[in-house]
Amino acid sequence: MKRSILIMTAALSFAAAPSMAQTSYGSGTPAPAAQSASAHVAFTNILQKYVSAPDGQGLTHFNYSGLKAHIADKAALDRYIDGLGQVNPASLPDNAQIAFYANLYNAVTVQVIVDNYPVSSIRKLGPLTTGPWKKKLLKIKGQPASLNDVEHEILRKQFPSPYIHYMVNCASVGCPNLFGKAWEASTLQEKRKAAAAAYINSPRGVQITPKGLKISSIYKWFKEDFGGKAGTLKHIRQYAGPELAAAIDNGAKVVDYGYDWSLNE
Repeated sequence: MKRSILIMTAALSFAAAPSMAQTSYGSGTPAPAAQSASAHVAFTNILQKYVSAPDGQGLTHFNYSGLKAHIADKAALDRYIDGLGQVNPASLPDNAQIAFYANLYNAVTVQVIVDNYPVSSIRKLGPLTTGPWKKKLLKIKGQPASLNDVEHEILRKQFPSPYIHYMVNCASVGCPNLFGKAWEASTLQEKRKAAAAAYINSPRGVQITPKGLKISSIYKWFKEDFGGKAGTLKHIRQYAGPELAAAIDNGAKVVDYGYDWSLNE
């Protein structure tokens, strides 16, 4: 049993060979390690190396050029994604599935940027309104799937929650941060609430203007996930810092939306 777990864990480890991933997951049976941090250690290693600390605006940056230049690290990312593509995530507990799909989405987004780098925006990688999101860039249980499938057909439909939007990163300045560690089932709830607070209290999430609040277009595009306008403001107030909370309590309303599609490099 111990030997089997070691083999399965190795399929998603930083140094795993492609054939190991195929051997461990070829049957479609998920490895026990897929529920733990060890399943995503390869992605955590990449994130720790290439994601910066938050800048003065609270934004983390990804060093896409550095990853593109480091062939071994890029190969490790590719192997990690290939390994995930052989897993059957449906048999995992809910939190493990959510972490699995969020990591898959973020890893493939990094991959597609690096594969096409240099690029100024992810929207340059396809039609303006669809970018690369409809392309079959990944696999789930060995079957081709798209980033849209992961975000909209799986995460938002099967695990409906406003916090999903703080977990997936679209390689853009306007998006909630990509952090220096992969999502894990054991810390999922606390970490994504922290991600919500970080975003809401950054200029990318909410800005206080003389006329009212200018908030991220995410809250417009997915307003139903946040409970409409009233629900969105209530959600924002829940995580607002003192200045923002005071503005909302004093009657500030949403007057504008915005989003920066520039690459978060």
